[in-house]
Amino acid sequence: MSFEQICSAGEKKEIFIPVPNGKAIKAYWMEGSKPGKTLIVTAGVHGNEYVGIQALQELIHSIRPQELSGRVLIIPVVNESGFYKGTHLVPEDGKNLNRCFPGSVQGSLTDRMAYSLESFLYGKADFILDLHGGGVTESMTPLVFFPAGAGEKVKKETSAAADRLTVIYKVQSYADNGLYSYAAKCQIPALLVERGGGGKWESAEVEACKKNVFEIMDYLKIKSFEPVSPLPIEIEEACYEEAENQGFWYCRKKPGESIAKEEIIGRLLDGDGNIIQTCCAKYDGTVLYLTHALGVSKGDPLIAYGKPVR
Repeated sequence: MSFEQICSAGEKKEIFIPVPNGKAIKAYWMEGSKPGKTLIVTAGVHGNEYVGIQALQELIHSIRPQELSGRVLIIPVVNESGFYKGTHLVPEDGKNLNRCFPGSVQGSLTDRMAYSLESFLYGKADFILDLHGGGVTESMTPLVFFPAGAGEKVKKETSAAADRLTVIYKVQSYADNGLYSYAAKCQIPALLVERGGGGKWESAEVEACKKNVFEIMDYLKIKSFEPVSPLPIEIEEACYEEAENQGFWYCRKKPGESIAKEEIIGRLLDGDGNIIQTCCAKYDGTVLYLTHALGVSKGDPLIAYGKPVR
């Protein structure tokens, strides 16, 4: 579908991205009155990460297409069934959409959703911004992941774009199987913002998330936005600890706190109180996010921390 087939200059239109043998994904296309770049903003890839979802729900009503130079495509809730079920997975097949790129038209529903998003979005995007946040069991500090492993050109552009965001940390990422990270692998500049946690949303967090969208719009010269924030702290190396078995998780740190090399940052105990896993910091750094749930299953994330660039 070409731009001209979607809507005319200065207009907004509700559109639907078809999913083979599945429910279409609702999106909103905003065609600016002047030429420019195309920004695609998504939220709700994980259905229980609410800050970005609410931010985009508000933005689809407040952005005026006639004030744009270029165009913006907004998908407030990618994983609609997961949203209404309160889960980060796609309930129909239990898969994590952000681990299913590239998709497959022959696969289960989540694979077909990934295929449809990739097919429809990637060819239209000059830049993709994917909004995430902490689910029910997660606490985190505001941060942005940028693709450090997608080649120097994409890394340079996304790093510069990340510097425009009002977040505390920007984290080098080498993932390649998510909506934003596979786009970067396909040489489309993309970022993933994490904001909020505990399966909650608050107005202040939503406003901060909306500000992040406007900051990227300003970076792309789609719509000017005045505030300039301090540069985020860059994280050059991150460690993601996972549970080696099911158990009781006792984390000793909070998001944003400093950690020292070899410091015990958390322990996993079995039901009899025996230590089955001790997480020790591999280097001096800072906590990015963590699981605050008491009970965890094998393979669940426990804590993520990173080493700032010196």
